Amino acid sequence: MPFTTLGLSPALVRAAGELGFATPTPIQAQAIPAVLLGADVLGSAQTGSGKTAAFALPLLQLLQEGRQHTPRRVRALVLVPTRELAAQVGEVLRSLAQHLPQPLKVAVLFGGVSINPQMMGLRGGADIVVATPGRLLDLVEHNALKLQSVSLLVLDEADRLLDLGFAEELNRVLALLTAQRQNLFFSATFPPAVQALAESLLREPMRVHVESTPANEPAILQRVIQVDAGRRTELLRHLIKTHGWERVLVFVATKYAAGHVAAKLYDKGVFATPFHGDLSQGARKQVLDEFKAERWEVVVTTDLAARGLDIAQLPVVLNYDLPRSAVDYVHRIGRTGRAGTSGLAVSFVSADTEAHFRLIEKRQHLSLPREQIPSFEPTELELATQATPATEPGTGGIKGKRPSKKDKLRAAAARGR
Repeated sequence: MPFTTLGLSPALVRAAGELGFATPTPIQAQAIPAVLLGADVLGSAQTGSGKTAAFALPLLQLLQEGRQHTPRRVRALVLVPTRELAAQVGEVLRSLAQHLPQPLKVAVLFGGVSINPQMMGLRGGADIVVATPGRLLDLVEHNALKLQSVSLLVLDEADRLLDLGFAEELNRVLALLTAQRQNLFFSATFPPAVQALAESLLREPMRVHVESTPANEPAILQRVIQVDAGRRTELLRHLIKTHGWERVLVFVATKYAAGHVAAKLYDKGVFATPFHGDLSQGARKQVLDEFKAERWEVVVTTDLAARGLDIAQLPVVLNYDLPRSAVDYVHRIGRTGRAGTSGLAVSFVSADTEAHFRLIEKRQHLSLPREQIPSFEPTELELATQATPATEPGTGGIKGKRPSKKDKLRAAAARGR
């Protein structure tokens, strides 16, 4: 099915082709006609499925068909959870919009940088605003923009918006909007909080859910390598050298670990750099731009990079530390194998994380073989399999299920009786 069958204008069909969208993905094929009909849409599909274009293309067409105003009024608002996703969505919208016969102005707003340039950029108005909730409210309070003319609202990565604690700010934004608008919710997962929000805001929504099937699943080879925790960095260097990996996105648990692991790799001749929330926005953008340009071999990051980032043809993602959430495992490995390419996702498992990974497998319906690399065989796993788990059966240390300090003290006292 070509894009020409979805009701898009020739200009947008051409724009999609120039961005490399040859044929619509399943989420695009279902969502684009629904949005063009003016329906509220609740869209769900796995990461890397093309959700951004699924709302960007029809959004641009609807605005292009509308009457132009001078000065411009904000007619479409896209709310996102992170700066990186805001920049990425804005880039897609601008790239598509440049082919339209009548120009549309896209403003991208996020925190972590000076507010003054963003205020200056809003002079004369904007047709589309892509923003994180906090910075958007700051600019509204500075009278830099008004939202009463918004007729189309998009929540991108809606689950992450609520997970990051944006619920209060999101409610404040919604209170500034007119009730007469079209609402589009797009996300990879829809936990109860998002379901409740959708039910309160959407009017008879068109539900677009693309099941993960062998036909549309990303081509990601998943490997699990057993290694003692203290030898993970050494093994990572070995794998990079042995397999000739040119770019690797490495996930760790903390900002400190990102800097520490990157420094150890760099000291051993691997061009590695950290990426986390404590970096300035300029530094974060520079790291991503240089990584995309293949100037860094390794970027060591927190879960900041697990959502929304689109790094073309990224060959390898590696879980140095396992994610606390089983859902985040899917988002992490989804940074590779995007847009029809193949990818590799490697997870290091040590004695104290084996039970946790088994639970990730259970929740994601996986059963992955364990590997051991010669000269890096673990010495601690046998003891771990013989130990009695400190948590309830089936919890495996998942977020929200870890034993508290009091639980551990009680368990120690019980063992001493």
